[in-house]
Amino acid sequence: MAEARASIGEVRYAVTVDADGHVLKADEPESNGGGNTSPSPYDLLLAGLGACTAITLRMYADRKQWDVKAVHVDLHFRRDGQNESIRRLLHIDGALSEEQRARMADIAERTPVTLTLKRGLPIVTELAPPSAEHRAAVDARLDEALEESFPASDPPAVDP
Repeated sequence: MAEARASIGEVRYAVTVDADGHVLKADEPESNGGGNTSPSPYDLLLAGLGACTAITLRMYADRKQWDVKAVHVDLHFRRDGQNESIRRLLHIDGALSEEQRARMADIAERTPVTLTLKRGLPIVTELAPPSAEHRAAVDARLDEALEESFPASDPPAVDP
């Protein structure tokens, strides 16, 4: 289904994400030691939810042939101690009745990303084996260490 790869080098907290061939950037704000050059991870989380909400509402309005000119989704992540929440405010531009507007809000509560976030999901973390480049670098360091002469303070070998 969806796949992404996030990579970080030596530039403090600047991340490049390849999401199915689309390149995104992420960073931390200066207050967290980053350069604030790109959205933060939580900004990207909200962006995904907002995009899914807007797309789903557009699809629904198109299918129903409702007069919707635009959908704007404002999102705010909040943390109060251990409690976290997202506030979502829908702005629907178009000639809709109050009943249609209520139906759009109901649909927003059932978008795929909304349901995933509300249900929660297991995250399985695995460690990939070292790359061939990493193994070669380790082997080179071991070879170099074996070629070094040991200091005179090393205890002599004792033959039985």
